[in-house]
Amino acid sequence: MRTVQFREALNEAMSEEMRRDPNVFLMGEEVAEYDGAYKVSKGMLEEFGPERVIDTPISELGFTGIGVGAAMNGLRPIVEFMTWNFAILAADQIINHAAKMLQMSGGQFHVPIVFRGGNGSAGQLAATHSQSFEPFYANVPGLKVVTPSTPYDAKGLLKAAIRDEDPVLFMESERMYGDKGDIPDGEYLLPIGTAEVKRQGSDVTIVSFGKVMKEALQAAEDLEKEGIQAEVIDLRTIRPMDHGTVIASVRRTNRLVVVEESWPVASISSELAYRVQKDAFDFLDAPVVRVNQADTPLPFSAPLIDASLPNADRVVRAVKEVMYLRK
Repeated sequence: MRTVQFREALNEAMSEEMRRDPNVFLMGEEVAEYDGAYKVSKGMLEEFGPERVIDTPISELGFTGIGVGAAMNGLRPIVEFMTWNFAILAADQIINHAAKMLQMSGGQFHVPIVFRGGNGSAGQLAATHSQSFEPFYANVPGLKVVTPSTPYDAKGLLKAAIRDEDPVLFMESERMYGDKGDIPDGEYLLPIGTAEVKRQGSDVTIVSFGKVMKEALQAAEDLEKEGIQAEVIDLRTIRPMDHGTVIASVRRTNRLVVVEESWPVASISSELAYRVQKDAFDFLDAPVVRVNQADTPLPFSAPLIDASLPNADRVVRAVKEVMYLRK
């Protein structure tokens, strides 16, 4: 095992797949000469050259369309967005072309493409640069949505995404690129669509994904000090979602708290709460409780940011609510 940063795990995944398959290439803003806005592609231009590590203009719709066309013609592009907030400009290509091409062509054209970049809040970047897009894209048939929370998951899932025959949206976080974690020395892949139980527990199930997994796990540690054993599940993949792992856990713990950075309306937690009440209603001893970002654009003010986003204290309060322990 080796300890690497999150950014290094992503770099290794892309580099290994580019060595393995000459059809894989990386394109995006500042990915080449600058080694990536967050140094995720550091050293890749030197190894693979400008034909496979391509700096693009600041034109997300344009270079995303080039990527979709390349994928339709047998290549396997990795398209990096500096932030998923900028990818709003590319949504037409992602939603109306990448997602729909297989169905609209009667199965003639697969679109094996990965779209990746920073997602969610990243400090005082204000409302237009602090959005979590998992629910937005998970609503679209034909897209797969992946949100890793550790370097180990990031490398294994990104390698699987690059080899996938369908478009995969890989959502990271600027605040995770420096996180460190252990990964194996040899090659490994993780299956898309499989959640992981990060912590065993018997009293309540906490489900989360992405960087707010840190808050979920911290809450579980805080709850343990009070004698409450929380089971913590990392979804890892938002679409397709592993409902089975969550349902099995809820049938043991009888309570569910879902934590996500997205807004509460039409969210991942909304979908998960529906599926649990549909498939495990008789096992629930309390209504499902969700911990989301406040239903407002994220402010610039640091105290208001703290008040808006999920944190461990809010998760602890939510757990006590489903356990009827709040006074």
